[in-house]
Amino acid sequence: MKIVVTGALGHIGSRLIRKLPLSFPNSNIILIDNLLTQRYCSLFDLPKEGKFAFFEKDIVNQNIRHLFENSSVVIHLAAITDATRSFENALEFENNNFKATKIIADICFEKKIPLLTLSSTSVYGSQEKIVDENCEVSDLNPQSPYAEIKLKEENHLRKLYEKQGLMFSSLRFGTIFGTSPGMRFHTAVNKFCWQAVSGSPLTVWKTALNQKRPYLDLDDAVNSIVFFIKQNIFNGEVYNIVTCNATVKEIIDCIRNNIEQLEIQFVESKIMNQLSYNVSNKKIKSLGFKFEGNLEKGIFETIKLIENLNFKNKLGLYE
Repeated sequence: MKIVVTGALGHIGSRLIRKLPLSFPNSNIILIDNLLTQRYCSLFDLPKEGKFAFFEKDIVNQNIRHLFENSSVVIHLAAITDATRSFENALEFENNNFKATKIIADICFEKKIPLLTLSSTSVYGSQEKIVDENCEVSDLNPQSPYAEIKLKEENHLRKLYEKQGLMFSSLRFGTIFGTSPGMRFHTAVNKFCWQAVSGSPLTVWKTALNQKRPYLDLDDAVNSIVFFIKQNIFNGEVYNIVTCNATVKEIIDCIRNNIEQLEIQFVESKIMNQLSYNVSNKKIKSLGFKFEGNLEKGIFETIKLIENLNFKNKLGLYE
């Protein structure tokens, strides 16, 4: 079996590539990443069971088609993911994210390779009721250029499926929490954990404290990808992958269970000035997938990892 992973060194990819050799023994795993974020550490200490080949390639600007020959499945993770930054860099996100997905989809169609792509629950935007995959496209309300581009990617893939038979499934991931070798700290849970351990105020958006949003444990994220491959689910549909829906207050309370003294600083942010939205995961659960992640456990593990950096300088040398 040959598995191609784009964006292989990112927050999700760096955990996934350690799971794949255990889930699919003797597979050849092709890792593609442009190293834009220089996460070389994601390649350190890869499982000895894996047969890895790494290629520093840019999907949009370099020829990568030959890397996909005789592949069994492609997992497309490559994307710029900082939704807040997309407000000021919409064209960059369009040129990178959408173009990359279009190129990968064309390769998979041409070579008849099943494709798993990541979308985002942020395509739902402001919603008054719990929402699921049956939500009409006209009712989707993406709140950022990042989310708008994700929806555009979904629509492009759906057209390729309907007109040309592209084999794919698109996974709408909730906001990731949990640790990985290539983890980032721009999303809510991980950012709050970093701020709490380092003694900085938790920067909470004024309108967000009691708003509910969907979150996804990194183990659940990786396990869902493995599940789709093992079950051979490439039916041209979208699936919500969400461990839980939680408010910012609930996240802060979980952090406070580990770090009692927290300072909250209320700030402004475009992306958080929206209503709550609550996302259903019943569709993927109906196929037999079980979510095992836990927000409190994920926060505990993240805090313990950061605490190992020893921010608290006992000698006070940097005060």
